[in-house]
Amino acid sequence: MKDRPEEAGTQAEPLGSVARKAPVATLVATFFGVGFLRPASGTWGSLATLPVAWLVARAAGAPGLFLMAALATGAGIPAAGRFAALRRRGDPSQVVIDEVAGQTVTLCVVAFALARLHPIALPLSSTFTAFFLFRLFDVWKPGPVRRLEALPGGLGIVADDLLAGLFAGLVAGAGALALPFAR
Repeated sequence: MKDRPEEAGTQAEPLGSVARKAPVATLVATFFGVGFLRPASGTWGSLATLPVAWLVARAAGAPGLFLMAALATGAGIPAAGRFAALRRRGDPSQVVIDEVAGQTVTLCVVAFALARLHPIALPLSSTFTAFFLFRLFDVWKPGPVRRLEALPGGLGIVADDLLAGLFAGLVAGAGALALPFAR
């Protein structure tokens, strides 16, 4: 859950102070400031991922998306952890690198599922389906997805979105293969 205090009664560190103390972590965790957009910063983070992922898929296909997800995860875990610790929040709403990683996982699974039909680019219909399904799984947080939030620091912030992305990708990929109009 976003913006839960680490400890009851703690005051959140002002955003400006966090950005001065950890500018690189702030830039990565907020996906270059997208996390400051309101309302629904997670949705903005997922939306901002789409054009970047589409270009990556166009240039490098599913393997490129896999690399993008790995980079977002590898950079996102420590950045999210640092930002959250400085902010004194368990999962600050400004942190959206987890949505970037999870949304990219969803698109990666769909791209691998459709690789024979669309070896390079993701069809727009599949891209938007993947977006909506990822947001659904990220907000809903079924069973094991919710449990991953309990992991410490940045790992807990990012891991639940990765699993939500995998679930959404499996549903979106299966749907795209089963329904010709979804390709």
